[in-house]
Amino acid sequence: MSAHKILSLECLKKELSTAREANTIVHCHGVFDILHPGHIRHLKQAKEMGDLLVVTITPDHYVNKGPDRPVFNAEYRAEVLAALGMVDYVSVNKWPTAVELIQYLQPHFYVKGDEYSVAEKDITGKIVDEEEAVKSVGGELKFTYDVVFSSSNLANRCFPQLSENGKKFIADFTSKHSKEEILNDLKSLQDLKVLVIGETIIDEYNFCDTLGKSGKEPIIASKLLWTEKYIGGILAIANHVGSFTDNVELVTQLGEVDSQIEFINEKLRTNITQHFLPIRQAPTIVKSRFVERYPFQKLFEVYTISNCDPTPEDAKDLYEKMEELVPQADLVIVADYGHGMLLPEHRNLLSEKAKFLAMNTQQNAGNQGFHVFSAYSRADFISISENELRLEARCRSRRIEDLIKEASEKCSCSKVLITQGEKGCICYDQETGFVKIPAFTQKVVDRIGAGDTVLSIASMCAAKGMPADVIGFLGSVAGAQAVGDMCNKSFLDKVAFGKHITSLLS
Repeated sequence: MSAHKILSLECLKKELSTAREANTIVHCHGVFDILHPGHIRHLKQAKEMGDLLVVTITPDHYVNKGPDRPVFNAEYRAEVLAALGMVDYVSVNKWPTAVELIQYLQPHFYVKGDEYSVAEKDITGKIVDEEEAVKSVGGELKFTYDVVFSSSNLANRCFPQLSENGKKFIADFTSKHSKEEILNDLKSLQDLKVLVIGETIIDEYNFCDTLGKSGKEPIIASKLLWTEKYIGGILAIANHVGSFTDNVELVTQLGEVDSQIEFINEKLRTNITQHFLPIRQAPTIVKSRFVERYPFQKLFEVYTISNCDPTPEDAKDLYEKMEELVPQADLVIVADYGHGMLLPEHRNLLSEKAKFLAMNTQQNAGNQGFHVFSAYSRADFISISENELRLEARCRSRRIEDLIKEASEKCSCSKVLITQGEKGCICYDQETGFVKIPAFTQKVVDRIGAGDTVLSIASMCAAKGMPADVIGFLGSVAGAQAVGDMCNKSFLDKVAFGKHITSLLS
């Protein structure tokens, strides 16, 4: 049996400390999700460089290849590696990268495959940091050279997480666009100057155990276990955008009463220029959801929100700030949640002054029936759900393509993206027509914030003039990542996003 090879990092460090003087320690690190001939040859060559071969693996929660990866959990991956004769020790990393691990284990040689030998091609950009780390402990970075296989390609073929429509779409998409092209498209977003405008929302999740029906009243009694808070609304969009460009400005309003400013500053990316305007005599919007802990099921929600129209002073302050900033941005993303921040004069200013206006008008319990996108006379890109599109049209059954064309004409909008939940999305370009993009995950934890995530990446791609199929593809990938986590617990990360793209297109 090979179980004795699998050690905790602490035990592994002790073993290596004892063996260091008489043995050359070689260290390999990776996901090793599906072991293939490329891995075997890589490990065999690495073993030939020294005496003891240590293999460490990325823990499940740091595998950034999409919501359906890894295929095998860390325990199984470690077991398979330990069964190989050339491997002496296996351990699971506890840090997000190998840098801390290298400094902790202090190998003589840290070995990667030759695909990492050109630092510019490493999508994570970590190979440079890893080389510095191994040099700092007196070691050396080395490479193996042999045939390269793709675990992602094998996973896609042997353990398909996509529907048949998904696989057909990817096959067609890769015949038109290379992986390198799409990754370069993402890099091109870095120089965009983006202004995001909309309402701040704090999403509060109260996790409960349901006790049963109250003894005296026809209501469900629950025991509160714990509470978690997440920044939402336009703050979440700013955080998504801020991973792809450092040129992000945020305009929003915070309540004069219970502003939540400390929590917001703790969670908001530091590269975002903030313009917080006060809402006089009102709180910052909080949407509290009460959730059955297991299974994860929402019971009801409570809004903490002002029902009053904004004061003339609040409206004037917002208008003046927008008048100053809107013309300066390459892209203005507006998330209009219909809770009173944006009035007709603000919407008119956006339609008239923005160089490229991307917007969403969200339907929710606080505005149902009267909040529609035609409040804006002009936009360059609209991203809304099918329900929101049908609300505008007051129509449940007409062909969605006809409704999209009408929406495009109504707002003089050249590009439209309509999300359709588990069916994916439809992207429309007035010049090239329609493209349907499937959903890229079947794992749905929570849909809250998914539309904002799609809006964030798709807007930037549209502003860069990317074709409809690329906009829709990247939007759908972002949506897949969003629904795989709870609310806005995490945000788009350009490295993880690039890895997910690489995994799908491999």
